[in-house]
Amino acid sequence: MGLREVKRERTRRLIADKAFELFNDNGFGRTTVEQIAAAAEVGPSTLYRYFPTKETLVLEFVEDCLGDAVSWFREQPDLELTAGLQAVIERVLEQLETNPDRVRAVFDLAAQTASVSAHLNELIWRFRTDLADELVLRLPADNRAEFTSALAAGIAMNIIETVVRVWVDSPDTTDAKSLAREGMSLLRTGGIPLPAATYRVSENSAHDS
Repeated sequence: MGLREVKRERTRRLIADKAFELFNDNGFGRTTVEQIAAAAEVGPSTLYRYFPTKETLVLEFVEDCLGDAVSWFREQPDLELTAGLQAVIERVLEQLETNPDRVRAVFDLAAQTASVSAHLNELIWRFRTDLADELVLRLPADNRAEFTSALAAGIAMNIIETVVRVWVDSPDTTDAKSLAREGMSLLRTGGIPLPAATYRVSENSAHDS
């Protein structure tokens, strides 16, 4: 990363950090873009170049964690898929664990603010879509590849979401990666109730036959 990119990233991080300080002190709705820009010592136009909305300021950390994991996965084309999915999950959790206060604040703001909740759901959906798009490239080309990829990506995201919700409530006593591995093990061994895969013939169908 060159000097210019380092400076841009430093400015981006400063803006996001100052925004969270103000959100925590004043509330999301009562904090203005002008106040955030002043706290970060940049102009509003500079702030908008980095973050087009207040919601993106809230979710910057989570977006980076999710996006980094998918980018990393794309750079591992020869990685076995089950190992790759485990690594993606753990990579997201490792980064989220570096800042539990920020993650907890994101959840709190999403619970209080509809627009933040909507943007968080959009990020989660984008992660699932991007991961599924990468998976489908590595599966045998047939008419089930997209379906299988979407299921796998959805399960990966569900593990991350469930683990994070437990972890943010007790970060000092919960090891996120260990909990995720426990969840993955339960899925592999049938320890989690899943919808039945049996097919039942309806009474009408049986009668008609």
